[in-house]
Amino acid sequence: MLPTLRKLYYARFGFALVWAILLTVTASSLNPASVTLLVLYPLVDLAAAVTDFRSSTAGRKPLYLNMALSLLAAIALAFAATSGTPAVLRIWGAWAITAGLVQLTVAILRYRLGAQWPMILSGGISTLAGASFILMASGNNPSVKPLAGYALLGGIFFLLSALRLRRTSH
Repeated sequence: MLPTLRKLYYARFGFALVWAILLTVTASSLNPASVTLLVLYPLVDLAAAVTDFRSSTAGRKPLYLNMALSLLAAIALAFAATSGTPAVLRIWGAWAITAGLVQLTVAILRYRLGAQWPMILSGGISTLAGASFILMASGNNPSVKPLAGYALLGGIFFLLSALRLRRTSH
């Protein structure tokens, strides 16, 4: 389980890094490229949850909820993009809150595996960030660019966990 989880965490970091760069470049407005990226992110989260579920024995049950939330988020983001940036930020924020709570739960359930502190922190920060995205939606000139920083920070937490899992497995 640990080698698969470690590889998954490295992949999540790489994806988050590339995604954040691409979103930063394309997110001056909601356009086909930025909307595609916005919908793609929860779909990759869904694929990662499926991979995690198949390879794990610990903390599996909450992954069902994560899969459902990610699929719903992708669908909702596709529709929200037609209503504008505030709608996208509200959907992303709600997803970040709920996905953060699930991530926090999974990390606590997997605590004995080791290397879960970054995931615990990431889940907590995701929950707070989600609330801030919902608040941003009501501000002047809301933008989806802050989502790039959110993704990158999450990716860094995955990298830290992967590195710690490597140390744990040796």
